[in-house]
Amino acid sequence: MQLNTSYRQILSISFPIMLGSAAQNVIALSDSVFLYHLSVEDFAAIGFVGVFYLVIAAIGYGFSRGGQIMIARRVGESRPEEVGRTFYAMVYYEFALSIIMFFFLHYGCYYFFQLFTNSPLIFSKSLEYLEYRSWGVFFSYTGVAIVALYTGIARTRFIIVDTAILAIVNIVLDYGLVFGHWGLPAMGIAGAGLASTISEMVAFIVFVIYILLDPKARFYHLFKLPKIDFKLIRQQYRLSAPIVLQAFVGLGSWFVFFGIVENLGERPLAITNLVRMVYLVLSIPCWGFASGVNTLVSNFIGQRKRQAVIPIIWKTAKISWLTTMVLTLPVVLFPQEFLYPLLGSGNSELIQQARPIFYVLVGILTFFSIGGVFFNGLAGTGATYMGLKIQFYCAVFYLLYIYIVVNYTNGGLIWAWAAEIFYWMLMLFFIIWYLRSKRWYTLRV
Repeated sequence: MQLNTSYRQILSISFPIMLGSAAQNVIALSDSVFLYHLSVEDFAAIGFVGVFYLVIAAIGYGFSRGGQIMIARRVGESRPEEVGRTFYAMVYYEFALSIIMFFFLHYGCYYFFQLFTNSPLIFSKSLEYLEYRSWGVFFSYTGVAIVALYTGIARTRFIIVDTAILAIVNIVLDYGLVFGHWGLPAMGIAGAGLASTISEMVAFIVFVIYILLDPKARFYHLFKLPKIDFKLIRQQYRLSAPIVLQAFVGLGSWFVFFGIVENLGERPLAITNLVRMVYLVLSIPCWGFASGVNTLVSNFIGQRKRQAVIPIIWKTAKISWLTTMVLTLPVVLFPQEFLYPLLGSGNSELIQQARPIFYVLVGILTFFSIGGVFFNGLAGTGATYMGLKIQFYCAVFYLLYIYIVVNYTNGGLIWAWAAEIFYWMLMLFFIIWYLRSKRWYTLRV
């Protein structure tokens, strides 16, 4: 399938991915909302451990992006027979990685969290959550490989259906397992972890059934199970490793940010988690357009249309910013009205305390909605190591800034959150500079 540079093409690919790539965001939002109604302590704890699990999920997602780029490139080169082989190499690697991650989550986090938490309550509740959440990594990692397959071949519509199933199952089970409704045990934060794991398992099974019924699956050789191709796995690893490290640096910096804020007390951590929850929802459009531009850029290079790369990134960035602002401004201007259906009036003081930071979110989402698209456009060219270098230096600045603001100034949470604006401004500057240099023209995937 050879793609074009029209806005209609961008939307047709990106809109389903926008919803599909929000799977972990949906889970994090659902868990946070129900635990918000349970207690401030549980809400603060899910903010901490939720960001940690997003880092874990991002590692699997990052490795799948390399496979997505390669699949899109093969489709652009009109080599559909290579799609299945590339897909299964990705599945083999993701499954092996999920085994390693499971053991780390199940047995290593007790020691790891001791390095970051001062509150015994946050520490114990975080481990309660991961006791059940750790089993979901098997379905999460192999599931993102399937999403990468259908994103790479630009057939993304079923991703919407699968994500909707995941969200519905997670919300229903959260309600039952967190509070103990319908005869289910009242498990609190552990129930949220179990609900999330079951919802990922159900979504994975549904997508596998869809592949078995997909009439075009044979065209891409998806029913031919190849032997383990270590050479192809290594090729995907070389392409994906910088993307994974990018995710680790980016979300890992956010995890450290929450660790620093945790030192201020449980109330500031709860406020920060509320802002994070709103941020996750409002950033969903950007994640969709960013993943879409990944496929578009790689497909165009496969068609030998490198001159179309920067224009398509600019077009996608414009749509991403416009969509993000349409959703952001009403929420920021009227947070009480928009958050009331989710959070109710029982703890409206928390919303009021977070309101000044919501204004900062406008600036953050402006640069993120544009910078995130450019960053993923850069990855689509195959320049993943350059992307890693740029993000590493920007993350060092980000963490130094936050550490100084929180520990040595009276700037508080507002100026700590402002670090996100400066971070994405720097990222955008260096990425545009590199793309205009045309050094990526000689890269091969």
